[in-house]
Amino acid sequence: MFRLFQKFFPLLFIAILIAKIFGCALTGNQVTARANNPIYITGGPENHEYIWERVVDVIHDYRFPINRENKLGGVIETDYRIGSGVLEPWHPDSVGWENRLEATLQSIRRRAFFTITQTDGGYMVGVEVYKELEDLDGIAANSAGGATFQEDASLRRDLDLVVGQSKPSGWILQGRDYVLEQDIANRLNKVFSRQ
Repeated sequence: MFRLFQKFFPLLFIAILIAKIFGCALTGNQVTARANNPIYITGGPENHEYIWERVVDVIHDYRFPINRENKLGGVIETDYRIGSGVLEPWHPDSVGWENRLEATLQSIRRRAFFTITQTDGGYMVGVEVYKELEDLDGIAANSAGGATFQEDASLRRDLDLVVGQSKPSGWILQGRDYVLEQDIANRLNKVFSRQ
């Protein structure tokens, strides 16, 4: 019995170590506390630029590319970001194991909208994240070697050597991603509580 244990102990140790590392990486950014959405930030008109820049910093933390900013309207709109899967634990846009697994097995993209509205004695910062699922018409037949020239083939007049999708992918709106919204709201609360 001891020899059997001695033989399989290193394998068991390595399996536990891998499960611990990937388990922490996959569930590391779970939402722990609920923040209000929109969140309230105290400050006067002189703090508008500071608040705006901190919100942009949080957007960059989540690696969303900014598509449009309108300071007078108080709107920041991001461009689409493809959801990170299980093998990308350093990207914080997929919150929780379920979202990471879904983004691994299916193409997911997200887009975020931030509103910064001045109120009495402060600002309201709202976050809305919309999630979309890729919808292909059929099998995407993209081959890496389809456009390479063969040395042994005779001259062909086929000018469409690259085989691919007949039209761009469609996307199905899945609604709002409340888990990511809460994670972003929590991050904003942490940023503005350190003032």
